[in-house]
Amino acid sequence: MPAIWKQYHFSIDDLNKLAKGTLAETLEIKFVEFGEDYLKATLPVDNRTRQPYGLLHGGASAALAETVGSVASSLCIDKEKQTCVGIEINCNHIRGKSDGMVTATCRPFHIGATTHVWDIRIEDERGKLVCISRLTVAVLGKAR
Repeated sequence: MPAIWKQYHFSIDDLNKLAKGTLAETLEIKFVEFGEDYLKATLPVDNRTRQPYGLLHGGASAALAETVGSVASSLCIDKEKQTCVGIEINCNHIRGKSDGMVTATCRPFHIGATTHVWDIRIEDERGKLVCISRLTVAVLGKAR
C-alpha cells in the first residue's frame, strides 16, 4: 500500500512543534508514531483532562481525535495551494479512564479532493477501546 502522505519530509518532532501555543500543548497531546496510512498521538489522563467525576472528559477525547485527524489531513494536501478544517466530529465513549495515558490511532476512511474522513480509535495502555471517533475534514483552496 503506498503512503497516503503528500508531505513526505516530516518527523514526529515536526508534528509536535505544531502544538506550540495551542490546545494540544495545553492538554499535552504528543504525536508518537506514523506509518504509511496511520498517525498516532497520546493524551495524559490527569487533572487537565478529567471531568468532575474523575473520568477522562469526553471533550478531551474529542480534542485528541480532532487534533490527530486534522494533522493527518494537513499531511495529505498540497499546503501551498490548500488548507483543511474540521467540519464534523462524533465520539462514542466506550469505557471510562481515570488516570494514565490514552493513545489515538487515526486512519483514513476516505481521502478525496474536497473532503477527508478519518477513523480515530482511542485506546488505553492495555489496548482497550476507550472512545471511537469519526472526523470529517473539508479541503479548501487557499485564497490567491
